[in-house]
Order: sequence, then structure tokens, then C-alpha cells
Amino acid sequence: MTGVTKTRIAKPQASMAAKKPVRLPRLAEMVAAGLRDKILSGELDDGALLPRQEDLLAEFGVSPPSIREALRILETEGLITVKRGNVGGAVVHLPQASKAAYMLGLVLQSRGTKLEDVKDAIRQLEPACAAACASRPDRATTILPKLREVMDEAEKVIDDPDKYVPLARQFHTEMVAGCGNATMSLVVGALEALWSGHVDTLARKTSQYGSFADKKVRLSTVREHEKLYKCIEDGDARGAEKAAREHLSESLHENQGWRHSFDVSAIVKASTIRDG
Repeated sequence: MTGVTKTRIAKPQASMAAKKPVRLPRLAEMVAAGLRDKILSGELDDGALLPRQEDLLAEFGVSPPSIREALRILETEGLITVKRGNVGGAVVHLPQASKAAYMLGLVLQSRGTKLEDVKDAIRQLEPACAAACASRPDRATTILPKLREVMDEAEKVIDDPDKYVPLARQFHTEMVAGCGNATMSLVVGALEALWSGHVDTLARKTSQYGSFADKKVRLSTVREHEKLYKCIEDGDARGAEKAAREHLSESLHENQGWRHSFDVSAIVKASTIRDG
């Protein structure tokens, strides 16, 4: 027999086929991503209804179970609320800053974080927001009117600590919200909301105002707010930062919430945001 040369066909190596398997996203995740983008981009308005399931099936070309799972994903994220029954549908919710504050509270509470920690963070970060307010070229039409409105209202109720305390806190909230930097407003604003929740729960609702029960102390905070306002009005960023730092560093008792009476060695409670 004449020699025949046999060509050996190489077989695919199993090890190569097993390397880095490609994982396609689940259909439900793809649908959720598409709807999420529409919500966050504003294509779907806050309070609007999502398209009917029949329309979603036609748009995405998937099965009903994939649509239902996609809606569960978005509902878990707080972006929709699914209404069941005769009047069904899914209502769109834009993300809210209050949700960020609540989630922050949950994380801090799970770590056993003390209120002293939140207080120190605000003391470090809020002065930067004050400086940013003073640096805004449009401050005369944006942040200053809001601060002045709160300050005027606070002076009107100076004799009533129950009404004055939340307005004093609102001054800080407005200043952070109007600093002109969206990221700072959100992050520091979440801390402010968390702190205000504890002020409301631990101090105002229990009438334990600490030194705020003294009208002289309330008048002192009015003067400090006026000083801070003037720095922002003049565009004095360095002065505004300094005034804010001095105002926040004012503490009659080392272990108390500034001029409030509650103990800042207590653990953060996220429920002060949720229940408020």
C-alpha cells in the first residue's frame, strides 16, 4: 500500500472555550435599564404612568415575565410604584434627595456611627458651601433672597423656640442647597437633613431646646446668621467660610449637639428621616 498522509484536524480546546464565558444581561435587566434611562433623562415625567404592559411588550420584544421582573427592579430602586388591581399601572418617581439622606442614615446606623461624627462632618463641609454661595455671581437673585426670607421669618418668632429652632436649621439647609454645586448640595444636604431629623426628633419634639431655651442664645444665632449673610452678599468667600466655621464651632457643651440638649454620643437613627 502506498503511504497516505492523513491530515489531522485540530479540535477546539475545551479549556479555551471555557475561558471568560460571555454573559449576556438578562432580558429583564435590559428592559429595566431602558426604562431607567427614560426616567432619569426626563423623557418620563415624575408622576406619569409607564406605558401599558402591551406597549412595553411591543417596544422591547420580550415576554411578560421579563417585563414584570423589570418593573420589580425599578420598584425596588424607588423609581416606580406599581399599582395593582382594577386601576393598575406603574407611577414614575424621580430620585429624591431625601432618599439619599435616608440611605446615608441606614449605612451610618448599621456601622454604629455616632451623631458626633455627623456633627463633625457638617462642621468641616458646610463652611465650603458658604464660600461657594459667596462666589456665585448670581447670588443676589438665587441664594440671598431665600436666606433673607428665612432670617426675617426667624426674627418674627424669636420669642418662640418651638418655631424658631426649625427656621434656624432651615437657614443652613437653604445655604447648602444654594451653593451652586449640585454634588455638594446633595452630599452635604443629606447630612443636613439627617442632622435636622435628629434636632426635630430629639430636641424640638421633646421641647428639650438646650441653650436655645434662652432668648439671648437665639438672638446670638440671629447675629451670627446676619454676619454670614453679609459675607455672602459682599462676595467675601473667605469671610463667609470663616463666619460659618465660627458659627458651627460654637458649642456650650462638648458632648451636646451644638446649642441643643441632646447627647451626640448616641448612634445615628435613620428613622428620624423616614418618620419625618
